[in-house]
Amino acid sequence: MNIPPLSETANQEILPAQEGFFFPAEWHPHVATWLSWPHTEASWSKERQELMFPAYIDFIKAIAESEQVCINAHNDIVIQAAKLRLLVADADLSKITLLPHPTNDSWCRDHGPAFLINPERKQRMIVNWGYNAWGNKYPPYDRDDLIPVEIAHYCDLDYVTPGIIMEGGSVEFNGAGTVLTSRACLLNQNRNAHLSQADIERYLCDYYGVQQVLWVEEGIVGDDTDGHIDDTVRFVNEDTVIAAYEPNPNDDNYPFLQEIHHELKTMRLLNGKQLNIVELPMPDPVVSDGIRLPASYANFLITNGSVIVPTFRCDKDQQALDIIGQCFPTRKVVGIDSTEIVWGLGSFHCLSQQEPAV
Repeated sequence: MNIPPLSETANQEILPAQEGFFFPAEWHPHVATWLSWPHTEASWSKERQELMFPAYIDFIKAIAESEQVCINAHNDIVIQAAKLRLLVADADLSKITLLPHPTNDSWCRDHGPAFLINPERKQRMIVNWGYNAWGNKYPPYDRDDLIPVEIAHYCDLDYVTPGIIMEGGSVEFNGAGTVLTSRACLLNQNRNAHLSQADIERYLCDYYGVQQVLWVEEGIVGDDTDGHIDDTVRFVNEDTVIAAYEPNPNDDNYPFLQEIHHELKTMRLLNGKQLNIVELPMPDPVVSDGIRLPASYANFLITNGSVIVPTFRCDKDQQALDIIGQCFPTRKVVGIDSTEIVWGLGSFHCLSQQEPAV
């Protein structure tokens, strides 16, 4: 469905889509990947941070094999501590840039910038979406909300501010005019209660440069983001998605993921084609202190040379790596144990935001 542009946009002179800008698919070549260095107890206690840092460092090193890593670091003390950890781990510091950008938390997918490209003009710009820590769940978030503008200044890029809440993990793009998202998240009253589904669709089209919005209903159990799409469905090319699947009817995720698969089968792309659907198993439940965590193999990051996949010390790890590898035959598949990272209620895709080349 083609959606008309917003008739009025507060605080904006232009709509990116009207100027030919769009958000490319994640497999589009990157200039860099952006992260925000963990430094508070917002997501991990001090003890938990020590447990998660080895995997976090491995994640950085895996990205740096094929592209630059830019890291928002809260202050000079955090920068020095980060450099020490990276040096001890024998990371290639020539591929890693630490920047004094104050943050509240570490989930750069959601508080980081949305980079748009215009290939005809050879230009890029940034969308400075509002951020409220997933419905004001984890204040303060004032520093995180400023990160897109900080990065726009650093990259010397223009930016636009739509004036509504939007998180990078809530949207998934095929690079050919389609975005996937979930009603549970984007229509949640804790984000943009004044907007209807049609309003949200217009914002997505006008500011991400898409022409079609496809909706699933829910997310997975334990996801405090209210249903981010990057734990359930990911595009691997323009007309193929990899979708988390749970065959066990006794598992709490079973009804949600069954419904998502039903929804995906009814969808048609702009060209009329049906989606190709690749089933990706869910890991065994990861439970901490009696709480099920949002562990999903779908929370992978695509880099220039690899696909970095969270693993969870379970028998299904290799099966998931093999399936994802078949979807990305030209990239190396790198599995990294995310058991300690997911304790913070996210994984590698949640931690990162790609900066595309133009």
